[in-house]
Amino acid sequence: MASPSSLQLSSSLLLIAAVALLISPATSQTCKSQTFAQRNTKFSKCTDLPSLKAQLHWTYDPSARPSPTISVAFIAPPARPEGWVAWALNPTGSGMLGAQALIAFKDTNGSTVVKTYNISSYGSIAESTISYEVLGKRAEFSDGVMRIFATLALPTGDEKVNQVWQVGPSVKDGVPVKHDFSQENLNSKGTLQLVSKSVEQDKNGPAAAPTSSNGSGSPTGAQSGNDSGGSWRINASVLGLYGALVLLGVSLFLGF
Repeated sequence: MASPSSLQLSSSLLLIAAVALLISPATSQTCKSQTFAQRNTKFSKCTDLPSLKAQLHWTYDPSARPSPTISVAFIAPPARPEGWVAWALNPTGSGMLGAQALIAFKDTNGSTVVKTYNISSYGSIAESTISYEVLGKRAEFSDGVMRIFATLALPTGDEKVNQVWQVGPSVKDGVPVKHDFSQENLNSKGTLQLVSKSVEQDKNGPAAAPTSSNGSGSPTGAQSGNDSGGSWRINASVLGLYGALVLLGVSLFLGF
């Protein structure tokens, strides 16, 4: 029979494990803590994307001439060290087909490069120009993570854009190989709100009640400055229920 001290130790360990389970979903949101090697690289907002362990830092400049611009830093670990990461805007739909993509990977010399691709089919892809003017782009790889930095010119009047992101396992002959089709990969899309709801309300009068989804589980709410969750923040009531269930299981296991 276990001694009281061993039971107390087991109880403490299980409670610590339960607390860790409660904390881990929230602390996985990391964009606020990320910094960049170049000190002058700064963005007005950041969002922890809801899949593939990805983050997006971004600044929208509607007053840029001759057209508005968006500057981004997309950060994600490739599916494997020899793989690739991609971030895209889709002007015609919400998924990958039609996406105007920036894809980063290591070339044959071992340098990290970023190239543009117009994703017009689900077959093989080839480097090409995209429908957005690319004013600058570069990529980095360190600590198992790839970073895409880019500035794109956007059409005047866009208040939100469809974004898609992805990671893949490898590159063959300079061409990114198809990514997996797990639920995480399929969920890697959403809407990026360029103009905040408060600005829209000032322009158009009282704003309609905001929606939290575009029908496919993708977020549509506005992101505040350095928002670590935006409309993807974990629902507090769900997390509370999850915690209660975990602690109830611990209590039953220990015979409380």
